[in-house]
Amino acid sequence: MDEKAGVEPRRQAPRYLQLNRLPTLQEVLDRRTRAPLDLFCFWIWLESIQCQDGLDFWLDVQQHENLCKAYFKDLRRSGRSIHQDWPEYANYARENGSHFSPLLALREEPNNPNSGITQSPRAARRSSDLDPPRLVSPVSPTFVPPVSSPTMPSRPSDLRSSDPMSFKTHDSTNEHGWASRNSKAPVVIPRDRAIEKAALVDGAERIYLRYLLPGAEREIYLPPSLRMDNFPMTNGSDPSPLIPDLFHAQKQYIYKLMEADYFPRFLRAKSFCNLTKAGGIIRLIAGFAVLWGAFVLAFSFIFLDYPRHTRLWIILPLFVAWNLLVPAYYDHSPLLFLFSRAETSPFRTIRVRERFVWKIHGIRALWVEALALALTAGLSVLFVLVPGHRL
Repeated sequence: MDEKAGVEPRRQAPRYLQLNRLPTLQEVLDRRTRAPLDLFCFWIWLESIQCQDGLDFWLDVQQHENLCKAYFKDLRRSGRSIHQDWPEYANYARENGSHFSPLLALREEPNNPNSGITQSPRAARRSSDLDPPRLVSPVSPTFVPPVSSPTMPSRPSDLRSSDPMSFKTHDSTNEHGWASRNSKAPVVIPRDRAIEKAALVDGAERIYLRYLLPGAEREIYLPPSLRMDNFPMTNGSDPSPLIPDLFHAQKQYIYKLMEADYFPRFLRAKSFCNLTKAGGIIRLIAGFAVLWGAFVLAFSFIFLDYPRHTRLWIILPLFVAWNLLVPAYYDHSPLLFLFSRAETSPFRTIRVRERFVWKIHGIRALWVEALALALTAGLSVLFVLVPGHRL
């Protein structure tokens, strides 16, 4: 498409991975997996256990860092250096180190040849409080929004929204003296102009007010060494040089927390099951009700001395009952597998698109259905062959 003609370029479809294994957390966060192991399903699952704030924080910090990368790249395209546009941050990054250093082209001082790659004592102390990070890699370049195209929403709950939203600030202040913002809106930056430093400050302040300010709306738990009691204010006309790297250590901690605890549970829940806990409980209650009716019917046939060929009708309620109870026990429904569906919430399903997960669901469906048929056949034979006795 011709961008000069004013037509918005078509956004490239994500390149999904063709895996013969379960994905890693980084692959899910990079939006390279499909349902039911995609980022949206991960967020829905975390919401069901009321732990989605950590993922929202990670995604917001990820977008903040993407915004910083876009700023550094726009600066490079303009022909200016970071030393000219933001000398305070250039000095800070050269002396203390920054994970944005490959984008900055910092000049090294003669007396300090290793500057720009070493960590500050504070950063080293923060790193010592955490385990060695695993699978924490820079974001794929596809996540840096191209020029003249809208950016993506910051969290999976906004993936269905196509209307870009810009920064929203208000003049009112809260009890802490901070300018209040629409904390529900994703940070979306129009790309018809270069990114400015003020946008970096606005995004960082929004993250701090939402997740890190003591008593915040969605405050997340962090160890004492990573907590932030105040937001770094601007120094004169330039923002604090801490802004680009402000939340990187906290982001690593949340990543490892999800990788060690939440993500394995999510894989077990979605790779080996296609029912939610609520859906299983509903089927369990319905299955016991149908099984009770089947027992009433079976004993009625026996004590009214019905012939055996009439008692064969007991197969139908028993079949329905065990096809509710066994799937409820294993959280896996063969009927949903037949239509390649999986529950995201009770009575709401999504199509299973990951081929490897579909194969696992197929094996589980065969086992669940075989067990249900075996229980149905055993009880049916018992109630048909037992001698009748009219009371």
